[in-house]
Amino acid sequence: MADTFGLEIYASNKLAFAGRARTLVVPAVDGEQAFLAQHENIVAAIIPGEMRFEEADGTKHVLAVSSGFVEMINNRAKLFCLTAESPEEIDVRRAQEARERAEEQLRQKQSIQEYHMNQLALSRAMARLRVTSHKEI
Repeated sequence: MADTFGLEIYASNKLAFAGRARTLVVPAVDGEQAFLAQHENIVAAIIPGEMRFEEADGTKHVLAVSSGFVEMINNRAKLFCLTAESPEEIDVRRAQEARERAEEQLRQKQSIQEYHMNQLALSRAMARLRVTSHKEI
């Protein structure tokens, strides 16, 4: 199992995954950050977006994640975020409504803090909608 690493994905309300993985790709401020076995030790921030990973047996997963961080230490990755949702867990209608609300709020005059909060809400809604395109039909 030299080409795999330990992976644990923690959301605020659950352990979303624990096992061996071949790859992990997380959304980062400057794009995506990818991890493979024997990656150097690192702690990196995660932004709301689409996270992908492949289990040791080749099973591929896509999750919508909120902000958080990932640490890779001694060939073990631990990812901590507020939410981690599979396509099946996402209510598409609610995600579309959240996107519309955030877009409407962004069109209105607001403080810098409100702008950033609405920008974050929009990012999360868009990530959730992107991930739902991976649902098995």
